[in-house]
Amino acid sequence: MISREQHDRMANAIRFLAMDAVEKANSGHPGLPMGMADVATVLFSKYLRFDPKNPRWPDRDRFVLSAGHGSMLLYSVLYLTGYPDMTVEELTRFRQLGSKTAGHPEYGHATGIETTTGPLGQGIANAVGMAIAERKLREEFGSDLQEHHTYAMCGDGCLMEGISHEAIALAGHLKLNKLILFWDNNSITIDGAVSLSDSTDQVARFKAVHWNTIEVDGHDQAAIAAAIEAAHKSDRPTMIACKTIIGFGAPNKQGTHKVHGSPLGAEEIAATRVALNWPYEPFVIPNDVLADWRTAGERSVGTREAWEGRLAATEAGKKGEFIRRFAGELPVGFDAAISDYKKKLAETKPTLATRKASEDALEIINGFIPETIGGSADLTPSNNTKTSQMKSITPTDFSGRYMHWGIREHGMAAAMNGITLHGGLIPYSGGFMIFSDYCRPPLRLAALMGIRAIHVLTHDSIGVGEDGPTHQPVEQVASLRAIPNFMLFRPADATETAECWQIAIKTANRPSGLALTRQNLLAARTEYSEKNLCELGAYTLAGNADAKVTIFASGSEVELAVAARTELEGKGISTRVVSVPCTELFFEQPDAYRKEVLGTSPVKIAVEAGVREGWDAFVGPEGAFIGMKSFGASAPYKDVYNHFGITKEAVVAAAEAKLS
Repeated sequence: MISREQHDRMANAIRFLAMDAVEKANSGHPGLPMGMADVATVLFSKYLRFDPKNPRWPDRDRFVLSAGHGSMLLYSVLYLTGYPDMTVEELTRFRQLGSKTAGHPEYGHATGIETTTGPLGQGIANAVGMAIAERKLREEFGSDLQEHHTYAMCGDGCLMEGISHEAIALAGHLKLNKLILFWDNNSITIDGAVSLSDSTDQVARFKAVHWNTIEVDGHDQAAIAAAIEAAHKSDRPTMIACKTIIGFGAPNKQGTHKVHGSPLGAEEIAATRVALNWPYEPFVIPNDVLADWRTAGERSVGTREAWEGRLAATEAGKKGEFIRRFAGELPVGFDAAISDYKKKLAETKPTLATRKASEDALEIINGFIPETIGGSADLTPSNNTKTSQMKSITPTDFSGRYMHWGIREHGMAAAMNGITLHGGLIPYSGGFMIFSDYCRPPLRLAALMGIRAIHVLTHDSIGVGEDGPTHQPVEQVASLRAIPNFMLFRPADATETAECWQIAIKTANRPSGLALTRQNLLAARTEYSEKNLCELGAYTLAGNADAKVTIFASGSEVELAVAARTELEGKGISTRVVSVPCTELFFEQPDAYRKEVLGTSPVKIAVEAGVREGWDAFVGPEGAFIGMKSFGASAPYKDVYNHFGITKEAVVAAAEAKLS
């Protein structure tokens, strides 16, 4: 272990880089980096396995700064340990436009940032997902290729957020002993003392959900090291409660909320330099300290090289599969498998609920792609997410591919982000569309990071029926469509469902949701098309471009649109039906295609069993909309549709009224 003097100077390098960057930006949070600098120094200099020159090494340890407001701790360590793209110039541009050093850590901005954090508690759940992925891949590929730890650092805010309980309870249940969480126990939040709003015994709480717990002085180098070593021997996840002083070293502000989220000010920084014997200019790290940090950054090179040797010596098939997985490439022949399945659907023309059509598509997908890992938030029989290949994962057996997430939609979605970020697996989950509200923060973060996480969202409309308005989503589809870089699919039948799954699986740089029906639907696509028409977002299902009436519809309402077209055509009114499985993809198409699909019909009608928001882009403000203007009602689904006027007759009447 490094000497106490070396440790203090290395920790102070973090402290002063953090306070100087926050001061220069006149914005930021110096308190956590200053308080947790000792913990970070011990972890990165002695225990964390990482290689700044090979930052994507698959068997590296993962480090997640859940308390993302303390981002300068992470940025400082990345610079000090020698990540090439985290320069001192980037530190001086903290929180400035175009810098890698955003206010909170942003995945993809710089190597070494394993996930986007900021919304508190998300990082804890991400770390749980990473630990799940490590455990699952270790079961599959062996400890020679996958055996590493996931470390996370959180504060009081992360533990107050409800998602933390969902995540830690699952981690304790699954006995994720490679997961270690450092709690910055400094007793301070933005408003002041934690005691203003909370009196939870956090250590007892973690014990209650089957974690190993250790309490240490967060400024005691030896105690921190001993705690980490004890955690490595545990058969359970470990929470290390680090009693710290927020803003450690600032003589007049440490230990108070004044150092949490504001610059210290020139006078206090000068006093801190004196108190900690740091007589250097802002952003200057003395050569001996930087050399010690760079040595820490090179500490795992031999470990990484040994791992590469083991990979090279691995049997060719297993090695190729491992490399393919972490490259994010799909098995050769996936498109052909979906194409063959679509041919079968064109022949059989099944009448199915799209949740069942999704299960059938997953039977093909899960049989072909071994890295899918499915699951449901205690709704497996309703979501239809478990196929014949999906043996359940248990605390003692990770050989399966199906996760029982429990009633934890928020934690589930955030842990899925962690699984995706870890690499080697493609997660999908199941829940009710109405409960996408519980998932929204991690759905948004997945879209922000540009990662593949797939959410099956069944019971997608008032078609839920008897469960009533609390379970009938009316605004959720529109709200998910509003998330940038998120693909919300609402397929109309089994063929569209297969195509939407194909897109979701193949798209590695954005998340997806599949809004699926409870009720059975007729086959809308009755002829085989080699092309994936859903990739276009919207396409003409029936009718000609010069039709007087164009009906735009998604999901279950495509069936209504087709029935209305038949009646209108019988009355001599030329009608076209456009299926709209994914509005996001449609508006990414070339202008010429969008104009072609939108067409020039004098009458345009949109039909969806949800709110109107978003449909004016198809029909214009003067176009007709057949859908919801209120919450739903409890009754058999056909009665609910009739009650709210979402019927074939209503579509026909709207067309005739517009033409009159």
